[in-house]
Amino acid sequence: MATTPSQGWAQLRQQARSLESQTETSLQTYSQFATQTAIPPKPTEDEKKAEARVQELLDKRETVIAQLGRLLDSEATLTSSALKQNNLALLRDKLADHRRDLARLRANLREARDRANLLGSVRDDISAYHRANSGSPQGGGLAGDAAEADYMLGERARLDRSHDVADSVLSQAYAVQDSFARQREALASINRRITRAAGQVPGINALIGRISSKKRRDGVIMGGFIAFCFLMFWFFM
Repeated sequence: MATTPSQGWAQLRQQARSLESQTETSLQTYSQFATQTAIPPKPTEDEKKAEARVQELLDKRETVIAQLGRLLDSEATLTSSALKQNNLALLRDKLADHRRDLARLRANLREARDRANLLGSVRDDISAYHRANSGSPQGGGLAGDAAEADYMLGERARLDRSHDVADSVLSQAYAVQDSFARQREALASINRRITRAAGQVPGINALIGRISSKKRRDGVIMGGFIAFCFLMFWFFM
């Protein structure tokens, strides 16, 4: 039994929704690596597998969405195409959101790992300094040095938090800008489809031309009447 375009659309859309659900689960698993209290210096095998799984699902969804786009372009029914165009836009928006989530988690892991490595290096330097000067007569100043080092580490942590907040705000702004751009593209595509469908209806162009001519004629008449009233007003003043 042959598969109709509607059946093909339904199957592909169901596949895209299933992959979308799997992506959300995989992203949740991958996000757990960024919330660890002690992040290892290098990514573990489990972390690499979780990241690869999310990337694989995103690539599959992009392929399915591209197939949906090609199938939609081949259809000629205006009403159903508009509804499907909206569904396709939602799938694309969700895919873009998940790609941003993956990029954000990668950045968080990288920053947390760099911060942990930096703090560990500083602590190692302080410990080495303490050991080297433990028998020195100037050992009484080590407490002040340690306090200064702790203060600098605290300042670094506060700066990192400020940077994270700024990055979050910028990410939200870029997301809003991308959403507006996608909506503009969707509206332009719908307008093109409506114009193409209108051009295929017999006599529609002639009817539109008559309406435009009537509007121009009414505009000329109204303009002449206003000019006449204006001249009469000045004449009788």
